[in-house]
This record gives sequence, C-alpha cells and structure tokens, in this order.
Amino acid sequence: MVMTPLPDSRTEPDGSAVVRVLSYNVRSMRDDTEALARVIRACRPDLVFVQEAPRFFRWRKAAARLAAATGLVVLSGGASAAGPLLLCSLRATVERTEDVLLPLTPGLHRRGFATAVVRIAGTRIGLLSCHLSLQREERLAQADSLLERLDAMRVPHALAAGDLNEGPEGRAFTRLAGRLQDCRAVRPWGGEHTFPPDGPRRRIDAVFATQGVEVLGCGVPWGLAGITEADLRAATDHLPVLAALRVPALSATGRTS
Repeated sequence: MVMTPLPDSRTEPDGSAVVRVLSYNVRSMRDDTEALARVIRACRPDLVFVQEAPRFFRWRKAAARLAAATGLVVLSGGASAAGPLLLCSLRATVERTEDVLLPLTPGLHRRGFATAVVRIAGTRIGLLSCHLSLQREERLAQADSLLERLDAMRVPHALAAGDLNEGPEGRAFTRLAGRLQDCRAVRPWGGEHTFPPDGPRRRIDAVFATQGVEVLGCGVPWGLAGITEADLRAATDHLPVLAALRVPALSATGRTS
C-alpha cells in the first residue's frame, strides 16, 4: 500500500510553519535499533516525542546515538523525566526546556514529562512528551497535570504527544481531547491503531494540539515511502504516530497573527 503523502515541512510566506511531528514509544531501545532509526528517518520529523527512552546505565549516550542515527538532536528529557524524551531537527530554535517528575504512587513506576518551548520559522510552540500511568485514577490525575503544564508554558500554541495507556474511550484520553485537538480524530491519515505492532487493535498513542493549530493529517505511517512493515514490527512494541501540522506565525507584537 502506498500512502497519500503528508505535506513536507516548510515555512509559509506569512511565517507560519508546517511541521512534521512523530510520537513513538521505543521500549528503552531494547529491540532492533537500526529498524527504529530507519522508521524515524523515513518520517522526516521536525519534532519527535519519545516515550520509554533509556533511563538507566549510560542513558544519555543511548539518547545521543538515537539522535545521531536519525539526523536529529536531543532537546530534553530521558531519565531526568522518567522516560519521555524530545528530539528535534535543526529547524527548531530552543527557547527553554524543563524535565518534570510527577508525584510517585507507591508500587507504581515514576512518571514525568519532557517539555520545551521552541521557535520554528515565525512560530513559538510549547512541547510536551508524556507516558501516562497504567493505573486509571493516576492516569486521569496525570492528564490534568499535563493540561496544567501546557497552560503554565504561556505560549500561543502547544503540542502534546505520547503513550496514554488507554484508548479514546478512556477518561484521561477524553479529558485531553476535551481541551485539545486529537489530531487523528480531526484529520485521519494512515493507520489508526498503535498497539500491539503485530495485529494492532488499540489506539493508545496520540498527538494533541491546541486550538488554532491546523491539522493536515495524522496516523500510523503504514506504507510510507522508506518504511516496511517488517521495520515497524521489529523496531519496538508500539507503532508510531506521525502528524503534519500548520502552526500560525506570531505577529510583530508576539501574538498569533
């Protein structure tokens, strides 16, 4: 199957930017890292929201290797955010970054957010990579924390993406989709389900955008040029979500034009 192409990254005459955004749970890079790098490169992302980045021995070197293998740079996150990681292309100018650790529930894994504010062309964008809890009530509380964190960035536009550990029918997913655009629901493209990679039947990974960001397409890049089904299944235990978004430019006063 050959995919209808998503728009390429570009800067519009008014300073707005078309950006390609990828969300990907990489399972600590314990699988086929060469297949993983091939998938990411073929998606040609400006921004990558990673979950389950390496968190233990020499985790910074592992993140740097992934970035180098995909032509990207490490933006923020990793072990210091309990697993979420942000990568970006050289198209992004970094304004600030912050790794956030969420409250620890005894007996459960520590969770966190990798966050940043970047400028691309004439835009200013807040970014947040997340991996929500397996426990329902904690997951809902983390969704609320995610929305609060986006508000605290005080940016005109923001993107959040990650592994939600539940589908669109879940309370945390619904909470996020009530405030943000669920990009797959707004403009479906490619495949829908992200887990498991062999016979996917659940959509538990998603890209969200604040209002005002135009969604040009979002979904699993089955059949995208340069990506094979074998690589998608070998790279990790989730399928990636790729989105193309048009982010409005700032005016001379610093507001969205």
